[in-house]
Amino acid sequence: MRRTTTLSALALAAALALAGCGDGQEAATPASGSASPSAETTPTGTAPASGTAPASGAAAEISAEHNDADVMFAQMMIPHHEQAVQMSEVLLGKDGVPQDVRDLAERVARTQEPEIERMRAMLTAWDAPAGAGHGGHGGHGSGMVEEEGMDRLREAGEGPEAAVLYLEQMTQHHEGAVDMARDQVEQGANPEAVELAREVVEAQEAEIREMATMLGELRRS
Repeated sequence: MRRTTTLSALALAAALALAGCGDGQEAATPASGSASPSAETTPTGTAPASGTAPASGAAAEISAEHNDADVMFAQMMIPHHEQAVQMSEVLLGKDGVPQDVRDLAERVARTQEPEIERMRAMLTAWDAPAGAGHGGHGGHGSGMVEEEGMDRLREAGEGPEAAVLYLEQMTQHHEGAVDMARDQVEQGANPEAVELAREVVEAQEAEIREMATMLGELRRS
């Protein structure tokens, strides 16, 4: 009888041990299962934060410090850039344009569109109106092409003829932008607007030299 009791006790102890192991495994399973959703939730949860960070970061990058010259620069340079993009799109719609001129037109459109957005963000940060026309900068020295000149570009023939007219007009256009940007570097107070103006001067002076080379080659051909 004692032996039977002892064996029963041992069997009961073994059963309890096995049950304990089973409980431990079951407890571990939910933990590991919950870890997986947590890992999946983290990227999902952080994605909006990373997605919104650039927007808030961009806003934070625009200092509230500004003066009338900063506002005028952004208000005037936006339509100036917009016309450069428009001129480039007109040229790119034509056939037979030399590849180097086509590459330049694509670059002008590609680089000036983001700058337009930067300047719009500046005006928003300063609570300044976006549309003030071309006002004081739109006259002599602005480089803006009159509507008659835009019509000439639209009506220009294909290939080299259109390329030459585009380069002539864009050279004048860039020279006006460089003058406006230099004024901003000297008179502006907002560090981001002044830095953008420096970038405009550097990039567009380089393109003016590039266009002079292209014009020389086209006129000789």
